[in-house]
Amino acid sequence: MGDLRTVTRALKGGGSKGRSWKWREMLRFPHISQCEDLAMSIERDYYSLCVKQPIGKKLFQLFCRSRPDLQNYISLHDALDAFETKCDEERRDFGVSIIQRFLMSQSNQCVPVVLPHEQSCIQSLEFDPCGDVFHDCREDLHEYLSGEPFLQYQDSMFFDRFLQWKMVERQPITKHAFRQYRLLGKGGFGEVWACQVRATGMMYACKKLEKTHVKKRRGESMALNEKQILEGLDSRFVVNLAYAYETKHALCMVLTMMNGGDLRFHIYNIGVPGLEKDRVRFNAAEVCCGLIHLHQESIVYRISTYPCFRAKVRDRR
Repeated sequence: MGDLRTVTRALKGGGSKGRSWKWREMLRFPHISQCEDLAMSIERDYYSLCVKQPIGKKLFQLFCRSRPDLQNYISLHDALDAFETKCDEERRDFGVSIIQRFLMSQSNQCVPVVLPHEQSCIQSLEFDPCGDVFHDCREDLHEYLSGEPFLQYQDSMFFDRFLQWKMVERQPITKHAFRQYRLLGKGGFGEVWACQVRATGMMYACKKLEKTHVKKRRGESMALNEKQILEGLDSRFVVNLAYAYETKHALCMVLTMMNGGDLRFHIYNIGVPGLEKDRVRFNAAEVCCGLIHLHQESIVYRISTYPCFRAKVRDRR
């Protein structure tokens, strides 16, 4: 239900402007005794609870940092995540620092489960620092953490807090939980509006699919698929679904607010009409990263190329 840090700020009384104090009650954690049914029914899968879900991932990391015997493991996990976002020029040096800190037996931060991969990682880093250098390390790290550490996590106060978060997430959401602001855009099935969560003050984009249009164009399965796909994704390159609800006339999905305008706006309204080659390459790379993530989750996305989105490329050579 939204971002962990955002909701935490709201619970503490700080954060974004525009918050309605009377809505703070909806963010109050239930007593742990109220989570017993959820604890019995929830799927105890490591990847689902500690990798794919942002709140679960954060709480599992906090648990590992509270355990001296797991601190090096979670530090390696953080370093591998940081490596993925380094620019090409920095990846080699940062990769070397990871190997020296965690993959060498003489280091006081060495992680035993990844020591066998030292030489292969050195070779991969030398050959192609932009590749998936530490793939085997990440797999072995998760395999270890999914064992005894995951079992111990389920008996900790951090897992109790996770259950309380899930109970908060399960509260029914209606249109009254949001303030609606300006129109952002229109589509074939409805409109997209800027909205604000009353409880936290956070801004989102509310995509409203008009039920009459959806039914007329037989788009029920498409709308359901979109919701199910977005609620199961956590990607830097795909908008995240924060809330979903319905009104008498519309199906509503509350998504990450992406400021800055759409592609048409950038082509025709910023400087000379068209896009520079470097920007086209960068935007295309971001789209490819999003598609790769979808494919990793066994999701196939069909791209339709509409004439209005065929970008003019401006060559400034």
